Amino acid sequence: MEEVDVSEPIDEKIKQLAVTRAKVRASNARWDLNVAIFLFAVLILILILLFQGVGIEIVAPIAIFGLAMVWLVGWRRGRELYRTFYDEELAKAEQDLEKKEKREKKIEKTVEETIDEKIQKALRERLK
Repeated sequence: MEEVDVSEPIDEKIKQLAVTRAKVRASNARWDLNVAIFLFAVLILILILLFQGVGIEIVAPIAIFGLAMVWLVGWRRGRELYRTFYDEELAKAEQDLEKKEKREKKIEKTVEETIDEKIQKALRERLK
């Protein structure tokens, strides 16, 4: 993946938009299938231990540890995804900004050409 050079000046609104989009995308992707499978495995392990007659004083720490691991894995994955998505959003924002500038320059050039054509046409009519 291409790194974004943050040293270049970028509009503050664009940065804020990139942060917001990256947070939303990261929070949506944080709980993937691997985390769900791990959580399901912890639940099955707890149920098996309870039905085998293992005491709650042993099962409870296992359940707490399992839930803590699920939270930790999800939080860590969310942080990694946020960094990735933030870089992607900044790159998209820069590309959109470049496209907008090119479009504005093209419009400006077209307007200048139109004005030049009208001036030349008026000068030709005067000379006739």
